[in-house]
Parts: sequence; structure tokens; C-alpha cells
Amino acid sequence: MNIFEALRHDHDKQRKLVDALIQTHGDTDERHTLIDQLKTELKEHAKFEERYFYNPLMLDDLTHEKSRHSVAEHHEIDELIEDLEVTEMSSPAWLVTAKKLHHLVHHHLSEEEHEVFQLAGKVLTEEQKESLAKQYNDAMH
Repeated sequence: MNIFEALRHDHDKQRKLVDALIQTHGDTDERHTLIDQLKTELKEHAKFEERYFYNPLMLDDLTHEKSRHSVAEHHEIDELIEDLEVTEMSSPAWLVTAKKLHHLVHHHLSEEEHEVFQLAGKVLTEEQKESLAKQYNDAMH
């Protein structure tokens, strides 16, 4: 397995969670469970993706800017999750913020998979792609 396959596997989980989240209604157990799962998944993924994917890419001119942009989007995602945590779950504002989060997560994952992965493929050696996947998966699971 290479780093791209490892990250894409977790991206698919995040898409399913964020898609399910915006289908929920009101202050329900389902909504609480989904936001908790999504928060944990996104937080852990961002931490280890930055460590085992973006850190090496920051060192190369070709991938430096895209890496900085993606890490900045991780912070935007964190801010939206914080907003959700302080907003009343049964209020219409909660769903508005959840939809912003949904849009940003989908945009971010798509951009990573279609732009960053392409550039990273040129920067990382085959050996690096495999060893980074192992380190990432060991940390995540």
C-alpha cells in the first residue's frame, strides 16, 4: 500500500460521515454520535497526514505551496467543528454550519486527491510512498 491509497481509504470514511451528518435532524443521539466520530476522524487524520505526508512535501518547491494551502484548510475544518460544538444542535444555524463543513471537507479531499497527490507523486520516491503509508497507518489504526 502506498501513502495515496492509505489517505484515500480514510478520505472515503470522512465523506461517508460528513454526508450522513447533514442528513440528521435536531438534537439527536445520531447527530451527537456522527459529529463525535467525524471530529475524531478528521482530527487524527489531519495530525498524521500533516506529519507523514505534508511535512515531507513542504521541503520540495513543487509541493510547498499546495501543502501550506491544505494545512490551512485543516485549520478551517477545525474552526467549523468548534463552531458546531458551541451551537445549539436543534437550531437551524447548526445545520447551516454543518453544510459549510460538508462542502469544505468534500472540496478539501477532492483537491488533495486530484491536485496534491499528482504533484506528490513526482516528488516522493516509491520507497517513500510505501514507508509513509506504513507510518501513517500505524499511527492512525
